[in-house]
Amino acid sequence: MAEDITTIEIEDMITVGTLAERLSIPVSRLIGELMKNGVMATVNERIDFDTAEIIVEELQLGVQLSKSTVDASAPAVRVKAEASAGAPSRPPVVAVMGHVDHGKTSLLDAIRGAHVVDREAGGITQHISAYQVEHGDRKITFLDTPGHEAFAAIREHGALLTDIVIIVVAADDGIKPQTIEAIRFARKAGVKIIVAANKMDKDGADINRLYSELAEQDLMWDGWKGGDTPVLPVSAKTKQGIPELLDMVILVTDVEELKADTDVPARGLIIEAHVEQGRGPVAHALVEAGTLKPGDFVVAGSSYAKIRNLETTDGKPLKQALPSTPVAITGFKTLPEFGDEFQAVPNEKAARNQSTTSANEKNVGSRNNIGSSELIRLINRNNEVQELNVIVKADVQGSLTSVIDSIKALDTTEVAVRVVSSSVGAINENDLHLAQSAGAIIYGFNIELPSSARQQAARDKVDIRLYKVIYELIDDVKTGLSGLLRPEIVEHDLGRLVVRGIFNTTKTAVICGGEVTKGKLTAPALARVTRDKEVLGEVEITGLKRGPQEAKEVFEGEMCGLSFTTTKRIDLLEGDHIEVFTREAIQRTL
Repeated sequence: MAEDITTIEIEDMITVGTLAERLSIPVSRLIGELMKNGVMATVNERIDFDTAEIIVEELQLGVQLSKSTVDASAPAVRVKAEASAGAPSRPPVVAVMGHVDHGKTSLLDAIRGAHVVDREAGGITQHISAYQVEHGDRKITFLDTPGHEAFAAIREHGALLTDIVIIVVAADDGIKPQTIEAIRFARKAGVKIIVAANKMDKDGADINRLYSELAEQDLMWDGWKGGDTPVLPVSAKTKQGIPELLDMVILVTDVEELKADTDVPARGLIIEAHVEQGRGPVAHALVEAGTLKPGDFVVAGSSYAKIRNLETTDGKPLKQALPSTPVAITGFKTLPEFGDEFQAVPNEKAARNQSTTSANEKNVGSRNNIGSSELIRLINRNNEVQELNVIVKADVQGSLTSVIDSIKALDTTEVAVRVVSSSVGAINENDLHLAQSAGAIIYGFNIELPSSARQQAARDKVDIRLYKVIYELIDDVKTGLSGLLRPEIVEHDLGRLVVRGIFNTTKTAVICGGEVTKGKLTAPALARVTRDKEVLGEVEITGLKRGPQEAKEVFEGEMCGLSFTTTKRIDLLEGDHIEVFTREAIQRTL
C-alpha cells in the first residue's frame, strides 16, 4: 500500500527558515541537506521552488510541494488600526528598503540633512530607525531598515509598519537579492511601492536596464503603458531628484487618503528597545492611532510603563505624539521586545495585570513548544554534536534577534551554537560569571565594555569579543565552529612491497625482506599487511635497508629489508603484501 503523501503549498521563492517551519523540521536539518546538495544558504536566504522541491524529495518526509495559489500581494496577517469615518488625516509612514550598499541611508541623510551613514559601522545600517521630516507644509515619517541578509526579520518588521515602501536600487548595479526580498515584503504588507533609482550621478548608471529588471519582478514603470510603479532617478550625492521623490510620496499619500483617530487609546508598535545608563529601558515606537502623552500607562507584551519621558527619536521632548509619529519612551519596568504591539491603558493596575497575563501566556507557550535550539540540544546528546557555548549581548532587541538567528543558522549535524544567555545592554558581572562556569565566549554587538568588566574578564580569563559589523561577528562564530569539526583524515599511498623472506618475528616486531612492486617505501611510515585482499593488521615501518646499508627511501623494482612494529602479532608469510601510506589530518571549515 502506497504511503500517504502530504501536500504543502509554498511560494515561488521561500526563505530557508520558513520552509523548515512549514515542513516541521529543525532549520539545521534543512540547511544540512542544502549543503549536501551544494547549496550554501542561511536561515534568512531564499531558495526557489525547484530547489525546495528537490531538497524535500531528498529528505524523504512523505511531503510533496506545490506552488501556492495565494496572491503574493495579499496583506500580511497583522492588521493596522482602522480609522473611523471622521478621522483626521495623518502623515505617511515610509520604509526605505533595498540591497546593502545601494545607498538607502545616504539617501535619507540627503533628505534630512544628517550624516547617519558616517556613524554606521562598516558603512551599512544595522538598526531600524525612524524620524519625521517636513516637505513643504507636510510631514513624512521615514523608517530606515538594514540591508544585510542577517537583518531580514527587521526588514519585514519595517514593511509591516508602513504605508509606502521606497525601494532603493543603485542604477549602476541593478536588482539584487535584498532588492527582491524587499519587493516581496512590501507586497506581503500590501503597501504602495515607489522605486528610487539611486546613484544616477555614476558613469555606469543605466535606468533603462533598471526598468527591464523591475519588469522581471512584475514592477512596471508608470511611464510605460499599463505601468503603475513610479521610478524616480535620484542621487544621494548630488541631491538630484530628491524633491521629486518627496512630491511623489505626498501624491501617493493623498491618493491613499491616510487617516487615523486621535481620540482613542493610543496604540502602535515597538520598533527597537535598548538599555541606557541612567535612563533604564528605552523603547523606540511608532504611534499608529490615538494620542500618546507623558504620564500615560502603556503595555507592550509582557512589559509595561508609566511614560516618564516622551521624546522624538533624536531626543527632543514631546508634549504629545499623534498617529504616524516615531517616539522614544522611557519608564518601562523591563525591556519590551522588538515587534511588540503597545497600547495605552487606564491605570497601573490594568497595565500590570495585562503584562502579567501576557508573560504567563508566553511562558506556557515556551513550555509546550520545543524550539529549534532545544531540538539541536537533543540531537547533541544522541549524536555527540560538538557545541560552541556563547553569550550574546547587543545594543538593541532587533539586533539581538538578528545576531542569534544568524549564528544559529550555522548549526550543522556535527557542530552547533549553544546560546547560554542573551540580553540587551552592557556586559555585566553576571555575564562574566556565567561565561566562566559555562566555558562560553561572550559576543558583544554594538556595545562598549566597561573597564570594571574588562578587568574582571582578564582576571577570570573570560573570552570577550566585540563587534560593530554583524557579518564580522558571524564570520568569527563560523571560525569557532569550524575549529570544533572533526578533521578530515586523508591517506596518501606511497608504495607496495611483496614479501620474499621473513628473518625475525616477535609478538610486536617483524623483520622481513621483499621487492618494491609499486611507488616507493619510506621510513617512518604507516602500512597495512594484506593477504589475498584481506587486511591482517596496520603496522608502523621503523626501518629500511638496501643491502647492509640503512635507507630512507627504496624505489619500485628494488629489493630491500624492512622492519615494522605492530600492536598485535602478525604471522607474516612469503607472498604477503605490505601497502605503505601516510595519513594526514586536514582541518575542515564550514
